[in-house]
Amino acid sequence: MAIRDDFEVAASQVRQAVQRFALALLVVSAFAAMLIGKADTVLVENARVLALDLASPALEAIAQPVAVANRTIADLREFATLREENARLREENARLLSWQTAARRLENENDRLRELSQFHEGPEASFITSRIVGDSVSAYVRGALLNVGRKAGVASGQAVVTAEGLAGRIAEVGDNSARVLFVTDVNSRLPVQIERTRERAILAGDNSNLMRLTLAQTVQGVQRGDRIVTSGHGGSFPLGIPVGEVVQAGDGTSVKVRPFADFSRLEFVRVVDYGVTGLVGSGPPSATPLPPAGPRGR
Repeated sequence: MAIRDDFEVAASQVRQAVQRFALALLVVSAFAAMLIGKADTVLVENARVLALDLASPALEAIAQPVAVANRTIADLREFATLREENARLREENARLLSWQTAARRLENENDRLRELSQFHEGPEASFITSRIVGDSVSAYVRGALLNVGRKAGVASGQAVVTAEGLAGRIAEVGDNSARVLFVTDVNSRLPVQIERTRERAILAGDNSNLMRLTLAQTVQGVQRGDRIVTSGHGGSFPLGIPVGEVVQAGDGTSVKVRPFADFSRLEFVRVVDYGVTGLVGSGPPSATPLPPAGPRGR
C-alpha cells in the first residue's frame, strides 16, 4: 500500500515538472529540429516522406467517406433541381397543349369561314354568318339549330348555304335562335332544274344522305354527274344556287342526288335573305320559343 502511494507521489511530481518545463522543452525541440534540418537536409526529407507515407492511408480512408458524402449531397441537389425542372416542363407542356388545341380549333374555324366566303349570294342579297349549336338529325328529321334569330334579322324561308351550295332553309325562328330544315329532310320540297338540260324538276328529301329527283316529264335525259341547281320558280330561291349532283340515274324511274353540302362537318353556315317570298317562306315567323335541339355529336 505504501509502495503504491509512493509511486503516485512520484508520478505527480514528474507531471508537475513536465508541465512546468513544457514550453521550454518545446522551444528546445523546435530549435533542435531546425539545427538538424540545416545540418542534414536528406535526413529531414526522408523523415517527411516517411511521415507522409504513414499518413496517406489514414488520409485516404478519411477522404473516401467525405467524397461519397459530397457526391451524395450533389446528387440530392441535382435531383431536387430536376424535380423542379420536370414540374415546370409539365406545366409548360400542358400550357402548350392548351394553346395547340385552341390554335387548331381557330384554324378549323378559319378554314370553314374562308370556304364559306367563297359563296357569292348576288348583288341584292344580304346574309348573316351563324354557328350550328345543335343537331336535329334522326330517322325522322334532318335539321340543325343556329345561334341567330329574329333579333339578327333571320326570318322563315331564308336560304341556308355553305361554301359548296344550298344546305336548307329556315323553318322556325326565335328571338335568338333559328331552326334549319336541311334539303335532305322528308318535308323538304325544292324547285330545281338540271343545269345541263335546263329541265325543271322537284327535289325531295327522304331523311337519308341522298335526295330524290322527281321530273315533270321524264327521267331518261338525266345522266350521272349532272349538277342540280335551284330553278328560281315558285318564289323560293333565285336561279342557279348549287344543290347537288346526280349519283344514280338510268333505270328510268328513280334519280338520286347527293347534296353538295357536307352535313357531317357543318360548323358555320350563311343565312341569306334574297328578298323573295313564296313556297319556301310563306307565313310570318313564329313568336314562340324554339324547342331545344340535341347537342352536336360529331
